[in-house]
Amino acid sequence: MREQILTFLEKNSKIDLAELAVLLGSSEDVILKEVQAMEQEHVICGYHTLIDWEKTNSEKVTALIEVRVTPQRGQGFDSIAERIYNYPEVQSVYLISGAYDLLVILQGKTLREVSGFVTDKLSTLDSVLSTATHFILKKYKDYGTILDKKEKDERMLVTP
Repeated sequence: MREQILTFLEKNSKIDLAELAVLLGSSEDVILKEVQAMEQEHVICGYHTLIDWEKTNSEKVTALIEVRVTPQRGQGFDSIAERIYNYPEVQSVYLISGAYDLLVILQGKTLREVSGFVTDKLSTLDSVLSTATHFILKKYKDYGTILDKKEKDERMLVTP
């Protein structure tokens, strides 16, 4: 039942627990206890709202930064990852396979601000060997949600 609850919550964290109970054929009390237990166990780590910032007046720049690092003896990549994720600008840090070791997702107000973070903070860390920065120009789909939905033409085709 836990996986079913998590699947629904991942798609819509605002789902009413009574509605979720009906969908899963359970009682609201059972669902509530399961959700609370998963929150305490940190299976559920938080609740977020997906915002299409392009439709607001707010200026935000998102960058994906690939980072090649020297792993720390006895700690691997965890120590350097922790140093990076403690910066408030950093949204996410992932250990990845391939030519780079870490993927850092960063948000700033301008390209210059993001570039400054890379050159002034990230590149100066002693374990960082190199970086590659990629700016997100447009989001089409984010966290399973299509942001660039095309309106379907519902008109009937008329031919002579």
